[in-house]
Amino acid sequence: MERDMTVGNPAKVIFNFTVPIFLGNVFQQFYSMADTIIVGKFVGTKALAAVGSTGTIMFLIITSLIGLTAGFTVMTAQRFGAGDMKGMRKTVAMAAVLSAVISVVITIISMLGMHKLLAFMNTPSDIFADAYEYIMIICAGIVAQVLYNLLSSILRALGNSKVPLYFLILAALLNIVLDLVFIIVFHMGAAGAAYATVISQGVSGILCLVYIIKAVPVLKMHREDWTMDWKMVRIQLSIGLPMAFQYSITAIGTMMVQSALNVLGSTMVAAFTAASKIEQLVSQAFVAMGTTLATYSAQNVGAGKIKRIRDGFKSATLISFAYAIMTGVLIATVGKLFLSGDLTNILGSVDVYLKCAGVFFIPLAVVNLYRNGIQGMGFGLLPMMAGIAELVGRGVTAIVASRYKSYFGICMASPIAWILASLLIPER
Repeated sequence: MERDMTVGNPAKVIFNFTVPIFLGNVFQQFYSMADTIIVGKFVGTKALAAVGSTGTIMFLIITSLIGLTAGFTVMTAQRFGAGDMKGMRKTVAMAAVLSAVISVVITIISMLGMHKLLAFMNTPSDIFADAYEYIMIICAGIVAQVLYNLLSSILRALGNSKVPLYFLILAALLNIVLDLVFIIVFHMGAAGAAYATVISQGVSGILCLVYIIKAVPVLKMHREDWTMDWKMVRIQLSIGLPMAFQYSITAIGTMMVQSALNVLGSTMVAAFTAASKIEQLVSQAFVAMGTTLATYSAQNVGAGKIKRIRDGFKSATLISFAYAIMTGVLIATVGKLFLSGDLTNILGSVDVYLKCAGVFFIPLAVVNLYRNGIQGMGFGLLPMMAGIAELVGRGVTAIVASRYKSYFGICMASPIAWILASLLIPER
């Protein structure tokens, strides 16, 4: 199911590759919600608060690992596009070595520093123990997270975006089943939800590995592939580390915005949280399109088809802008109707957030498309600078809004970040 993205109609190739990634991203949103819903229903509010209090930390760890592994496999797509199968296998081997080393380092650092981090984040004392146990289990399972993300990135680099989706769906369903078993049958509480997450991630990673061994002959590794190539390692690090930073920017910014939001009280927090779930669900299409363009650009750089890259950018821009206008109008006008339950007291505030976000979906599309596409071509500095601009814009806006206790200002933190980042990215 490998796909050569250096041939065929660019718009059709990009669209067909994006859809499975988009569905996978949406499913991952539901995947992350499963622990919260099941813990809240069957364990209690304190356990729910314990899981929720670690959400931003989990988001930071997961997004960083996704960016890192995606960056490590840019060269894989480039060599595949160039038809250099030997070089492609070499990039896979070096990416595997780097991922193994870094996952161990991140595991050790996160587990050693987690107690202090939770204390720094003012985690309430009555949920501290459960929160610490939950996040420590997640950190201990970072290797499982890296395994799935690396192997799915390798498959996408070869043009296969469907198989990672299938295994992600299977992992999500397994996670729900294990949540119910560990929490209801074995009464493991919040810790049970953490074990369910780690095990399901590990299973999806192992399934990806089995699939690659059995069904992807071009990735049949040879002994010489594992000989260290330090020049290649340096290139992969020069792409992977900025991409990890780029992916983690949103998580860091979210922590800053959350801190500013807490000043306004629980009602505004509830409104912002409810609205953000709608926006995040809709905006997964922009993330998916960015991932697609990174692979598309990398393969075509390898094949030396620069004009085709320009055509791909144009096609992706048209598709993304059309989607941005359609969904932006939708959530800005009737987005609050997608919420259920008695939320009368927060609907007005939800509407403010959705209008702020929906009006600025085009800059968000630009950021995801061009930043990822440029990284796929092997350039990391400009996207990293755009990422820094995004972080500064979101952070400064949140701080100022917090000082003046402005809910509207906090809602504008992300749009301002998108605008600043898009201004640093060439759109030609």
